[in-house]
Amino acid sequence: MRPFDYIRAEAQSDATRAGAEGATIIAGGTNLLDLMKLEVMAPDKVVDITRLDLGEIGEARDGGLRIGALVTNSDLAADMRVRKNYPALSSALLAGASGQLRNKATTGGNLLQRTRCYYFYDTDQPCNKRAPGSGCGAIGGASRLHAILGVSENCIASHPSDMAVAMRMLGASVEIESEDGETRVVDLAEFYVLPGEDPSVETVLKPGDLITHVILPAPRAGRQTYRKVRDRASYAFAMVSVAGRVSVQDGRITEAALAFGGIGSQPWRDGHVEEMLVGEEPSTALFAKAADALLADAVTQDGNAFKVPLTKRTLIATLKDLTAEIAQ
Repeated sequence: MRPFDYIRAEAQSDATRAGAEGATIIAGGTNLLDLMKLEVMAPDKVVDITRLDLGEIGEARDGGLRIGALVTNSDLAADMRVRKNYPALSSALLAGASGQLRNKATTGGNLLQRTRCYYFYDTDQPCNKRAPGSGCGAIGGASRLHAILGVSENCIASHPSDMAVAMRMLGASVEIESEDGETRVVDLAEFYVLPGEDPSVETVLKPGDLITHVILPAPRAGRQTYRKVRDRASYAFAMVSVAGRVSVQDGRITEAALAFGGIGSQPWRDGHVEEMLVGEEPSTALFAKAADALLADAVTQDGNAFKVPLTKRTLIATLKDLTAEIAQ
């Protein structure tokens, strides 16, 4: 690990000022420290925000929740309000990493996880996300964990977060404080950036920006679930995951919200797929049609083409569970 300067922020302004000067923010450190040890990231200056007053879960104005950026994944998953009103989020958090990591990992840090692409972690390999312009080794290479939606000729890495997938399904937004003290709220749908000419740019955050809270809207009607398909039962990233909420009345779907992990360059949501379900009677045929629409623009490699049929089966199974139907 290379030498670096360490700063401990006593106020949010300390963190935003240091960030504007090029410092990298650290909270739980469950991702950043690994990257620093491997010299994938080598910041000259690190600012520790763990003393900031951002560790509480409060009520939002509309009846939702306002979650501090330093709330740990364990505490968020265990909160009775989350377990009762946002069970898909609690399940997603518990499906991610190990208990020890969840005790340290923070809400804000979880949203900012870097990709787990093999080539991103290996500094001897080309990776446009780590070294813009060097190429993407995963294209034509080992691509089992990689995305099939929202990819580009410069990057096919998939977003690793389970929590962010559930947050995207729930319609979460991110509260951000800038260096000048101004606060803005960004919908999670607009927070992430698709890989373009420079895949190292992953979010709309600017130097000096600090995530302070994540806001969940008031709970909506319907059943929720989080389904994760992975290589082993614990401590593994999703091959495919689905966070879903569906409301059924009088035998027809009245509301649907779906987000996907493991297949997108960001937590993936397709409003067109949701619209296809609304007003329809639940059935295997309907669910298969929705899956085909979701995957119509999938771009696969030899190593991850299996994700197309796997996603289809996973979505159908999830929707059957959510509609409590044995669809014909």
